[in-house]
Parts: sequence; structure tokens; C-alpha cells
Amino acid sequence: MAKVQGVGGCEQHLLALLPALRERGVDARFISLDAGRDAARFHRALDERRIPWQRVPCRFDVSPLLAGRVVRALRAERPDLVHTHMVHADAYGSFAAHALRAPFVSTRHNDDRYLLGPFRYVDRALMHGVSRIVAISDAVREFHLRAGLPADKLVTIHYGLDEPPSTPSEVTPADVGVPDDAPLVLAVGRLIEQKDHMTLLTAFARVRESRPDARLAILGWGPLEQATRERAHMLGLDGTVLVLGRVEPRDWLARADIFAHTSRWEGFGIVLLEAMLAGLPIVATRVSAVPEIVADGTTGYLVPPADADAVAERLSELIGDPARRRTLGDAGRKRACDEFSVARMTERTLAVYEEALR
Repeated sequence: MAKVQGVGGCEQHLLALLPALRERGVDARFISLDAGRDAARFHRALDERRIPWQRVPCRFDVSPLLAGRVVRALRAERPDLVHTHMVHADAYGSFAAHALRAPFVSTRHNDDRYLLGPFRYVDRALMHGVSRIVAISDAVREFHLRAGLPADKLVTIHYGLDEPPSTPSEVTPADVGVPDDAPLVLAVGRLIEQKDHMTLLTAFARVRESRPDARLAILGWGPLEQATRERAHMLGLDGTVLVLGRVEPRDWLARADIFAHTSRWEGFGIVLLEAMLAGLPIVATRVSAVPEIVADGTTGYLVPPADADAVAERLSELIGDPARRRTLGDAGRKRACDEFSVARMTERTLAVYEEALR
């Protein structure tokens, strides 16, 4: 169960995990707390993977009616175990699991700062009786320990992914006139403060001083989309920075030379795995879980957060060294396959389920 507004990291995780669980004999079904127009993309992806699902409208954060609907939806499924993802599903799913006397597991996808404030007491109450709390990274696990969740209930299970995205991009680099020989830096992520695209834009403006042929593409949607375009214009980057909104990344990953990720914090960053599987070297900030994924100097480079100079230096270095890009990209692909496979994620999840059911 999860609240669905689109297809982000949590949803991508579920699209990998649910089919893998079913392949291993688990009758995995999904309850969607549907909260946005973009949820239909996720529901179509569930259908493509033949995952049974049902929709429960979620129009308000706090709703007694929603609590009753979730209980009825779960009662109809008669689950042996309930697995919740993200705060709304944690709240309503834990209530329903208690009402139905079913064991439940929660997965934590982010190190959300609000959990260090007064809401942490609500969260602790919601997790009363939880069988296990899965953190998607050691950084997320440590964060929730600081927030007061019990150490003996917390376990780390990294995201797993076996291949880069396969859905064709609605708009390709060729469609928007990216020259075949232009160095292309790619960033994928929601346009929100957390992802700090403003630092990336500042860094790229400095890269352009020595490499005027370079291009930067930013794929993603969010409240800062217009502000991102305006910042690119202010920096004189019209025509060289492409802010494309929500676009499937397949063709951009295939064309890009470098992947950039300048988040201020990051629960995991599944886009990093997509880039590694595509064989791209990565320049990313040394925050939260990112060092668990990107091996500094081996699969890419880690830089301090909000440090445009450091980002610019590493991007310029890689733009000028194709051999180094290939070496880092090859190492990244191998690391993704060896350390972050769907099979590994699924087996560890099954172990959590078996322990919860015992």
C-alpha cells in the first residue's frame, strides 16, 4: 500500500519488487491511495506487470472516511501481511492492520526532516506493533534511529534494479536539436528544493566558459519548474540548458555522457542506479545515502552539497576525458549489477516477511 501521485522512486521500487515477489510465489497485491492525476501512469504500469490492484481515493491527509475505506479494502483482500510505503500508507495501513489483526511491515524511503520534529511522536505511535521497519539505505536507517524508532525493528534493504528504463522518451535529444557531438550532462529528478538544481545550473554556467559546446538536460516536474527556467535564462544558458518537464529518460540516458545529481539529501536515489546501469559516470553530492551507491573515484565523483565550484570542476574534468568516463561508467554498471539487483532486494524482503509472519 502507498499513496500514489505519480511515478517517483517509491513507485519505481514497487514496480520492480511486486512482480519479483509474485514470481517467487507471493500473492502480492497493491492498494493505491490515489492522490493525483499522474497516478494513472503508475496504475498502467501495474497492469502491464499483471499486478492486481485496487484504488482508494485519497483527497485529504486526515480523513476518518479514508480510514474506513482502507479497512474495507484490506478486509476484502484478507492479507496475511500488510506492507506500507510512505507516511499516508503508514498511518492508514497500520490502523487497518491493527483492526484486522494482521502483521505489518513499513518501508521508509526518505530521511524526511519533519520526523525530527513533533510528528515523530505520532510516527512512533503509528509504528506500535510493527513487525519490521525497512530502510532503503543505511543513511535512512540511521535517520530513523535518531527519530526514535526502535533499533531492533529497523533493517536496511537497498533498492534493486536490473536494467535501465525501457519506455521510449516522448522527446529525444535529436528532437530538440542536441548536436551529436555535443557533450551532454543529464539530471533527472523532481524540481523541488531538495534536488538543488540551482547549484547545478550555476556549476554548468562555469563549465560553459571553457566548453561552450556542452549541453545540460534536466528531466523532471515540480513546483520549481518555472524558477529553474528563469535561473537558466539569468545565467545566459538559453538554448544550452533544456528543462523538459516529465519525460521518460530512456533515450536521454542512452545519449548522455555524464549524469549529475546535486541533491541536498537523498533517501536513496534510484535514478543513480538507472544511470549506472546505462554506463554513465556520475557527479553527485556526498549526502545521505548517495555514498552507499556511488563509489567515489570508482564509479563517479562525490562533491560537497551546494558547492557549484566542485561540481563544475568534476564535470569539466569528465567532459575533457572520454576514456575516464568509460572507465567510471563500466565500473558503475558492474557495481549496480553486483550490489543492487532485484533478486537481492527480493530475497531480503522475503526474509523480512517470513520473520514477521513467525
